[in-house]
Amino acid sequence: MIINRLKKLGLKITPQRLAILNLLEGNIKHPSAEEIYNQLKPQYPSLSLATVYNTLDVLARAGALQEIRIKAEKRHFDPNPVPHGHFLCRICESIHDLDVGPLEIQTPFNIRDYLVKDYTLYFYGICPRCRKRDRSSNQ
Repeated sequence: MIINRLKKLGLKITPQRLAILNLLEGNIKHPSAEEIYNQLKPQYPSLSLATVYNTLDVLARAGALQEIRIKAEKRHFDPNPVPHGHFLCRICESIHDLDVGPLEIQTPFNIRDYLVKDYTLYFYGICPRCRKRDRSSNQ
């Protein structure tokens, strides 16, 4: 499956690219390129941060993953390319997929004379774990 995905995108199949895709497959933590690089570098000493960024950029342009810019200083990546909401906890800075139910919009769609082909939906607040921790410390 992963090899077919790389071939469809016209990418050369390298151990590093396979490792990046394997790390992303089913990953719900929305890692940054730096986090991916740091996780894979011990297994792939020749891996460069540029290779990670280039691979992620190609996969995002091809629609195989989403680039998330929920934090101004860092890009994160989601292997689920279907448009959906993301939530950033202001306390622990974790990123979560957020099922927003009826707000989900199928693309493309029209708003007045604009043809919308894609959208990004970000929410900011406090995650359930941090809310629970805060309630526990106040008792």
